[in-house]
Amino acid sequence: MDLKPYTKPEYFRNRELSWISFDERVLSEARDKSIPLFERLKFLSITASNLDEFFMIRVASLKDMVHADYTKPDIAGMTPKEQLKEINQRTHELVQVQYNTYNRSLLPLMNKNGLHVVESHEDLTKEQIEYLDAYFEENIYPVLTPMAMDSSRPFPLIRNKSLNIGALIKKKEQKKGKEELEFATVQVPSVLPRIIHLPEGEDGIKNVILLEEVVEFYIAKLFQSYDVVCAYPYRIMRNADLTIDEDEAADLLKEIQKQLKKRQWGEVIRLEVEDKIDKRLLKILKTEFDIRDEEIYYISGPLDLTFLMKMYGLDGFDHLKNPKHVPAPVPEFVEEPDIFARIRQGDVFLHHPFQSFDPVVDFIRQASRDPKVLAIKQTLYRVSGNSPIIAALAQAAENGKQVSVLVELKARFDEENNIVWAKMLEKAGCHVIYGLLGLKTHSKITLVVRSEEDGIRRYVHLGTGNYNDSTAKLYTDCGLLTCDAKIGADATAVFNMLSGYSEPDSWNKLILAPLWMRDSFLHLIEMEIENAKLEKPAYIRAKMNSLCDRDIIAALYAASSAGVQIDLLVRGICCLKTGIPGVSENIHVRSIVGNFLEHSRIFNFCNGGDDVIYMGSADWMPRNLDKRVEIVFPVEDAGIKKEIMHILDVLFHDTVKAHLLMADGTYEKVDKRGKVLISSQDQFVQEAAEKAKPRNCDENSRVFIPAEPPED
Repeated sequence: MDLKPYTKPEYFRNRELSWISFDERVLSEARDKSIPLFERLKFLSITASNLDEFFMIRVASLKDMVHADYTKPDIAGMTPKEQLKEINQRTHELVQVQYNTYNRSLLPLMNKNGLHVVESHEDLTKEQIEYLDAYFEENIYPVLTPMAMDSSRPFPLIRNKSLNIGALIKKKEQKKGKEELEFATVQVPSVLPRIIHLPEGEDGIKNVILLEEVVEFYIAKLFQSYDVVCAYPYRIMRNADLTIDEDEAADLLKEIQKQLKKRQWGEVIRLEVEDKIDKRLLKILKTEFDIRDEEIYYISGPLDLTFLMKMYGLDGFDHLKNPKHVPAPVPEFVEEPDIFARIRQGDVFLHHPFQSFDPVVDFIRQASRDPKVLAIKQTLYRVSGNSPIIAALAQAAENGKQVSVLVELKARFDEENNIVWAKMLEKAGCHVIYGLLGLKTHSKITLVVRSEEDGIRRYVHLGTGNYNDSTAKLYTDCGLLTCDAKIGADATAVFNMLSGYSEPDSWNKLILAPLWMRDSFLHLIEMEIENAKLEKPAYIRAKMNSLCDRDIIAALYAASSAGVQIDLLVRGICCLKTGIPGVSENIHVRSIVGNFLEHSRIFNFCNGGDDVIYMGSADWMPRNLDKRVEIVFPVEDAGIKKEIMHILDVLFHDTVKAHLLMADGTYEKVDKRGKVLISSQDQFVQEAAEKAKPRNCDENSRVFIPAEPPED
């Protein structure tokens, strides 16, 4: 397959600008008036959290390239310097829309619905001030640490993402006209609640004020011999992209611990300040942080909108939220609680968060207690704070079972947690592996080896998402429980490869990266091209988080040119362009942003009418295909294959939460006029509930949930 004609830079979108488009889609949910108010607050909070990580990693990486005079263009033909210029413009526009949404839409609606955010200490009532006088003295003042800058005290180190109050102060005895201003700063304590509840008025409205507003109001108490000339909040973002030389690191765990400390003090790449900040104060911050004008964000409202997630958690506003989702039980395990006995009857498909994650936890739990289980092997990438899976693995080791766990220390922003888990598991007697040199282990696989009457049997769980019982309630993922002998043999080979130097010559059913996954996907795409040329049925349907691999995109272009119909569901980054004449006219891309985060990866190839389906942990990105240990696994059971095809059917018919990628790179919501309203996530919730009922529904009776079409 000749891909060269399809690799022109003009055929690709820049990865970073595509990511900004994704955050804009999340922001559009915060602006959607049909969504409950507190859900809109949540989406706005998510856009802020997303933007923080984007700057700390992606923008930081581009700045490193510029510093190193790296000028090689990306697949879209943009140099790092050109990318930074575009990113600055787009993110300033994004932040402007964020705060317009907060100030003009969400704040008035909160006030209208009985939640009043006091935006300035100047708006406090006498009763509220009396309350805050006592609250400040008892709860806030003892925690604050004012830091001044003068000839004997250099500019203090400001922590990454911390919220601070900067002030200009002068000695009280100074004469007019001879004022010498000094800089001082106070970190707003992250250990204290950012949302402070004020006494309720007679109208029953809940009044709250943000912690930084209170610190600013009482800041003079921290500088008794000085007058405070001005005080304004500011926040910085630092380069948090860890650079780890694994070849030189004698102990990877210690090296990562050392690098984590450096994350707090990396280069400042973004400065957020209140839009009315005193120019003299801003000049000091700009100089000390060595930051350019385009890297300064003037904020009209509270800095760091992630506090809105805490606002979402306030009691008394359930009527302004979506009903709490409770995952349905998995029917296969309701009548047969013995997980191993049920898996022996046939493969079991799991669809989270619509179905409970409990069977996955119970799979490890039962294995840890079962006297017939000889060994448990598992990969862990991100786990929850109080993980029942970690507890079960530790118990298994204490029960004398052979337990091997690969804990990926390089899981970004989970490094610290994973170090804690790794040490705990080692202490319990587990054999802990830290992954392969130079590669992240991102695969989701568990192997249980059990001694049975007819010999050793291997039980395997394979998934598209992390072994995290918390995110399993929020992310859409798929899993498979099987005791297929060939998959079991492959699973053993995977763990032998991860723990030692054993690499099999071939695999039975699993496809692994970075070994053969890229070639396997290219081969599957090429098969569709050949079938299209032979006028056989040919299509590709794929769902993933991100699509930015040049060769995969070029292969999809070649397939489209050959007449293969291609439907892609890409939640986030998509570097592929639709609508290029003669190149991508047969490719349609959509993104679903809903109540749950779309996380499953599903790949469906027509194969001349005998559909091939794979699911797994990998996106179509260079890092997943070339720099990570990833697994995709086949779906071969006829009933489960039918279930997956149904899931894809519903996803590609979503008319409520789907955004369609246009030829100009913008995304538009589906035009609902005259269409049946289908919200795929809502439909899956209802189907899981129906499936869990004692009576068995007819598999062929499933239809899309109808709704009245909206008025024109």
